[in-house]
Amino acid sequence: MSRVGKSPITVPTGVSVTIETHAITVSGSKGTLSQFTIPEITVAQEGEQIIVTRANDEPKIRAKHGLMRALVNNMVEGVTKGFSKKLEINGVGFRVVAQGTDLKFSLGFSHDVIYKLPTGVTATIEQNIVTISGISRQQVGQVAAEIRALKKPEPYKGKGIKYVGERIIRKSGKSGKDK
Repeated sequence: MSRVGKSPITVPTGVSVTIETHAITVSGSKGTLSQFTIPEITVAQEGEQIIVTRANDEPKIRAKHGLMRALVNNMVEGVTKGFSKKLEINGVGFRVVAQGTDLKFSLGFSHDVIYKLPTGVTATIEQNIVTISGISRQQVGQVAAEIRALKKPEPYKGKGIKYVGERIIRKSGKSGKDK
């Protein structure tokens, strides 16, 4: 069996799980998430645990077994705790301002870049740190990646948008004649 797929998911109190033939819905204190099921994978609730099993040992189905378990676990964790990613903005004159549900970035272009946050995702700004948070791990990661892609960090001075804790490999610059 899959190492990830065979471990059961514990359902905390206050979380309700609805398992249908083609979808799984998880509701908690932070909201509701829904996910389609993979046809060869069976998801069942036994008391306070969710068990994910597969029909056979074909390689494609074995690969999807761990995936389905991880998706359901992320839904349970999302409706109880939520997910967040932090982005850091480095550069002279680089800044971000919240305008309602939009983020207005000044990134050294001739114009400001406006990013519209999708529903279910919120952003908080503290100086040069933007925190993206929501209940869907996939959506939070996608929004963070799209914001980072607005101005990726460059290798010479490190200017741009990067994840907090991300290490940017620096280059030395020109190696012309000595000064």
